[in-house]
Amino acid sequence: MSGTDTSRRRFLAGGAAAAAGLLVAPGVMLLPVARARAPEEPASEAQRWGLLIDTTRCADGCDACVRACKTENGWEGHGRPATDPQWIRKVKVRDPRTGHTQSLPLMCQHCRKPPCVDVCPTGASMRRADGIVLVDKHICIGCRYCMMACPYKARSFVHEDVHDPKPHAPRGKGTVESCTLCVHRVDAGRVPACVEACAAEGNGAIVFGDLKDPRSEISQRLARYGGEEIRADLGLDTGVRYLGLS
Repeated sequence: MSGTDTSRRRFLAGGAAAAAGLLVAPGVMLLPVARARAPEEPASEAQRWGLLIDTTRCADGCDACVRACKTENGWEGHGRPATDPQWIRKVKVRDPRTGHTQSLPLMCQHCRKPPCVDVCPTGASMRRADGIVLVDKHICIGCRYCMMACPYKARSFVHEDVHDPKPHAPRGKGTVESCTLCVHRVDAGRVPACVEACAAEGNGAIVFGDLKDPRSEISQRLARYGGEEIRADLGLDTGVRYLGLS
C-alpha cells in the first residue's frame, strides 16, 4: 500500500479513539447517536449523516456554534475576514418581498453530489460512504478549484502558518479546509461540537443524525415538519437541511 493510501486511511479514520465527552451546561445530557466505529472499520453506506437546522430557534447574535467549532477543530481568525478560515459562519438572509430577516449557520452542506469532489484534480476532496465530505490534507495541492466550485462558499484556504493543530483535525498552510461534521466525534459515536454547543445554550436549533434511519430524531423531524435545502435547484442533495426558510 502506498504512503498516500496509508495516510488517507489514517485521515478517514479521523481519531475514532478520541476522548469521550466535553462538559456542557448543567442539566444538558447528550447521548451518543451511534455506536463508536473502530479505526480500522470503513465508513458504511448504511448511514448518511446530516444536520437539520431550525432557523426559528437560531438566535440572532448567538455564535455558540461558531465558537465551539473553532475550539474543537483549532481554527482561528487573524482579523482579516477576506482570508480568515470559516468552517462555519452565521449569516443573515432577507426576504426582499417582506423584509423579514433570519439568522442561520452556514457550513459545508455535505452534498450527495459534491461539486468540490468533481473538480479536484488530486482526489483530496472526497465524500465518505456515510456522506461526510472531507479534504485529505496530505494530497491537497491548494489549487482552490473546490472553493470556486462550491455554491455555498463553505471552503477556506489556509493563508497563515499553522501552529499546534489538533491531532484529529490536521491543518496546513497552502491547503483547503471546511466543516468535517466533526468526523472524529461521529466516529466515536458523538455529536458534532456545534450541535452540543447549541444545546448547551438552550436553543436546540441543530439536530444531528442518520438521515437513512427512520427512527432517528432527524428523520422523524424531517418526516413531520419537512426541511429545505439551500439552492435545491442545483440538485446536489445536501446532507444539511433547514426549517423555517420560507
